Amino acid sequence: MLNLQSLSEIQAEFAEALRNPAAAIPAGIVGPDGGPAPKRFSIYRNNVLVALGNSLAGAFPAVKRIVGEDFFKVMARTYVLESPPTSPVLMDYGKTFPAFIARFEPASSLPYLADVARIERQWRESYHAADAVPLPSTALAEVPEAELADVTFRLHPSLRLSKSSFPAVTIWRMNASDVPTSAVDFAIGEDALIVRPDAEVEVRVVPPGGTAFVEALASGESLGSAAALGQSSDERFDLGGNIAGLIGAGAFVEIRRGLEQVPQ
Repeated sequence: MLNLQSLSEIQAEFAEALRNPAAAIPAGIVGPDGGPAPKRFSIYRNNVLVALGNSLAGAFPAVKRIVGEDFFKVMARTYVLESPPTSPVLMDYGKTFPAFIARFEPASSLPYLADVARIERQWRESYHAADAVPLPSTALAEVPEAELADVTFRLHPSLRLSKSSFPAVTIWRMNASDVPTSAVDFAIGEDALIVRPDAEVEVRVVPPGGTAFVEALASGESLGSAAALGQSSDERFDLGGNIAGLIGAGAFVEIRRGLEQVPQ
């Protein structure tokens, strides 16, 4: 009886051979003479690996600048062999790259590198997120003071938070643009607020207690409850400063009092 492979089996075998140089060349790969063509397939395999590595380089330019082109190529190739794409949309590729960097032993001397990569990944996600009109700066003034503690917010769909015990935002800025290099205090952590209220993605350092505050608002907590969580996470938490900063960044798209939407 003939052993006929299904299309999915053929595709799985082909994909395994692409990502594993030690794997056998898939059956049916032949040259013009009808014979096996291992060199042709090796060239194709290498082109795929290079293309995916170039995609990572385009998505993580600050990381590449920090480690240098040669180191990045080795790191990217290792990641590609370990984590091939799972989606036909190339923009989605690299989602797990920051986590990979965190456990990539040759990069262990740069403990902040994974956090910088995380900012770059979330910048990319924010850039491609859905559009939404941010609240105007006067929106909160429409709510009676007695009801402020009970309001909830809907956050902009592009908003992302990235935590770091290192000055990751400062390091990212220094390597993502031509910002002059300056002394960096590695003892100071910087959480990042990433949002695209209009055409451009903005990356801001979250003030003390702000990360817990925003996370609480994102989960549907009221302003009063979120403020309490922000205060408990850092005694320096300033409610007014955080709210003003978030509205200024375009982080909110809706305010609700109970089931009622506040008119904009």
